[in-house]
Amino acid sequence: MDADLRELYQEIILDHSRHPRHFGALADANHVAEGYNPLCGDKVKIYLKLDDADRIADIAFEGKGCAISVASASLMSEMLKGRSTEEAEQLLSGFLHLVKGEDASDLEEDDKEHLAVMAGVSAFPMRVKCATLAWHAMKAAIDGEESAKSE
Repeated sequence: MDADLRELYQEIILDHSRHPRHFGALADANHVAEGYNPLCGDKVKIYLKLDDADRIADIAFEGKGCAISVASASLMSEMLKGRSTEEAEQLLSGFLHLVKGEDASDLEEDDKEHLAVMAGVSAFPMRVKCATLAWHAMKAAIDGEESAKSE
């Protein structure tokens, strides 16, 4: 990755961290789950409003953590609104591959381009949990669980 692209990705991460999208409680959420990373103290609570067709009608999150954790939750919330739970789980799978430095060919090209800002996390294995915390909490919320299982 060239220096200009790396700098752009860092700016996007910082922007999402400082100005997270969909931040705050969602009063009419019908699926809620929490995630906690004891290694660094990151905490997140994901709120989903699923409609009758299992689409994410609305999404929000609360929590505190490092820039990567907050930026990842913000990016996720932008990408998932309006998608089906099946699409959300496919995106989760591709995202996990991406941040672990694995083949992420299961991601649609547009999604891969949008999430590419987080690909650099793979160079820092301890930060992968930061990047994936909100995503695991989202999966737990879809599954009707109260908290995310750590992987």
